[in-house]
Parts: sequence; C-alpha cells; structure tokens
Amino acid sequence: MKVYAVKTLPPERFFSQPVYLDQQFVIAAPEMAVSAAIKSALQEWGFETIQSEGEPREDYSPEEIPARGTAAAAPKESVDAEQIKKAEGLYTNFQSYVESLFAQMSMNIPPQFNEIAGKIKELCDTIKDDRRYLLRVVLRNAEPKTEQNYLTSHTVKSTILAIIIGSYLKLTSRRLIELGVAAVLHEAGMLRLQPKVYMNKGALSREEQKAILSHPILGFNVLKSFNLPLSVTIAALEHHERENGEGYPRRLTGDRISFYAKIIAVACSYEALTNDRPYKEAKDGFAGMLDLLKNERKQYDDTVIRALVFSLSIYPIGLYVLLSNGKKGQVVDVNPENPRYPIVQLLGVLTPDGKTKILETSQGGVHIVRPLVRDELE
Repeated sequence: MKVYAVKTLPPERFFSQPVYLDQQFVIAAPEMAVSAAIKSALQEWGFETIQSEGEPREDYSPEEIPARGTAAAAPKESVDAEQIKKAEGLYTNFQSYVESLFAQMSMNIPPQFNEIAGKIKELCDTIKDDRRYLLRVVLRNAEPKTEQNYLTSHTVKSTILAIIIGSYLKLTSRRLIELGVAAVLHEAGMLRLQPKVYMNKGALSREEQKAILSHPILGFNVLKSFNLPLSVTIAALEHHERENGEGYPRRLTGDRISFYAKIIAVACSYEALTNDRPYKEAKDGFAGMLDLLKNERKQYDDTVIRALVFSLSIYPIGLYVLLSNGKKGQVVDVNPENPRYPIVQLLGVLTPDGKTKILETSQGGVHIVRPLVRDELE
C-alpha cells in the first residue's frame, strides 16, 4: 500500500485503485476525484496521509487494474460507470435522431421505414445486452421538460419500454422491430397540433380537448399518407384505446385492439405517470407501478402489465430506496423469480477492494422499506 501526503497531492486527481484513510475506510473509488474539498476536509480533520495501491492521474480511466490481492480485474464501480456512460450516449443519440425525425415530419418529409427499423434494431441489440444500464438512464427524472423535447422524450422512453415489454413477451426479431417503429411514430398526430395545446398547464378549452382527442386519427392519416405498414398506422390509431372500451377514438374493447397498441398503451402510461408534465409532478417508479397494477376499470391488458412488472420489478430499476437495514440503495436489476425483491446497489458502501456492494433483497432477509424522495438523496 502506497502512502500519499495530503498536503502535497494536487487536487482533482483520480486514483487507479480505491483510496483509503486507513486499511478499511474508503474515501474515493477509482472514478471519484480526490477533490480540493476532500483535501480541505482531510486537513481540517487532521489527516496528513492517504493510502492506495493505485497511482494518481489527471483523468479517470476505466481500464482494468488488478485489485488488492487478486488477479487482474476491473473494479466493479469502474465497469458500472463505463456502462452507464455508454447507455447515456446511446440514449442521447437516439433522442437526437427522433428529434430530427419529428422535425422532418413536421415539414411533411416522409419517414423511411427501413431507416427507422435500422435504428430500432440497434436499440434492440443494446436492450438485449445492457438492458439494466439503459433502464437506469431511462427511468430517472433528471432532464427538464421543454416544448422542444417533451414529445421526443416521451417517445424515446416509451419506445424503449415497449421494446423491453415485447422482449419479455418473446416477440420475434421482426415483430420487435416493427413494434419499435410503431412506438417511435405513435404520436405522429401530435406533430399536427400546436405545442401550446399539449403543453397547456391549465384546463383545456373544448376546442383544445377536441384537438387532443383527434391526434390518434391525425397520426393514422399522416402515417397512411406516408405509405407506412398497416401495423404501424393501426398502432398509432389505437394506442389510446382501453380494454374496457373507455378509450378513444373508437372505444374499442379487448381483442379488437391491436397487440402493438396494447403494449404501447402500457409503456406510454407508465412513462407519463413517472415523468413530469406541465400540469403535474412525476410519481416515483414504485407509485407508478402500483397505479398500473391496480388496473382500475380494467383499462390495460393483464399480460402486458405482467410483462412490465417482471421486466422492471415492482421497485423499478433506477429507483432509490431505503432498506430494512437502514442503508440506502439503488435498484440495479430485477429478480426474475419475484418482482417484489430486486437487486440493489448500496449507496456509499464499497467492499474493502473498492467494488460496489450489491445485495439481493428477499422476504426473509434485507428488503425494501420504501422509495426515497429527492430531498433524502441530497
């Protein structure tokens, strides 16, 4: 273990191995800089040295570094940080693509099915390999909602959720891509409305209500005029239909609603519940999931609801939670056997070799007490 003098250590240095105050107490993981604030606090507390088997660097590098007493292995936090960064990049790029696609459609430039299908295939491949990292990006509520990105953000998140649901339901690759294209284009009718209508923070006028209720029909007509497949245009037409016949525009029931529309309806509803809107604040993922599980008035297909629950868990991936042992954590993966007891990453707790501490919650062991609110995280 190498010893470094706190006083002479340049600020904002990233160590290639965890930094310790003593043999047990970790003060910085590899992707966390030893900042000027940390240096100042250490000196104020009277600590003159820190220890690490790594070397200080100006920039963080997630390369594989041998952990203490082990063969070469990347610290798990570094791997997590790298995968999250990769997922963020994919999400941002896909959102930019959808934004440009919507801009072209607003100018009456026809969307190309094969082009969109290619983007969806890339998304499907990522979901197959790194679903849990992408969900941690998708299901957080950090991004601001503006008139420019509201429809784009809603579409991107709903599309990813729809594909995840479709994957659980074992749709073939062809149908999964078709579902993804339908999800990307399901709000095409909204592009024919003035943003002030769907961004309205107050009660809608009768004319505005009529405009909102007309958007599935507008979307169907627009997509049909662009010669897109019937399965895509029908999904746009029916994504607001409900199992009990209380949806719109045609008040269809049960089996009369297309399967893609049933999936998109659940994905859209969960996205809407768990994200801010001009007229309401977001619910946390747990509260949103409970709302859908209640399935009041039997609005949604039970098979699709089950697929959402088992894909995300009742405490969805990305949710910050309080555990029964008093620790705080973040849900990072599902338990395929029981959606009530997901996999949780503890916050601020590392193993002695600097790895992230992960635990499986269970009925008889450590379990989730409740979700955390934003103030508790701060």
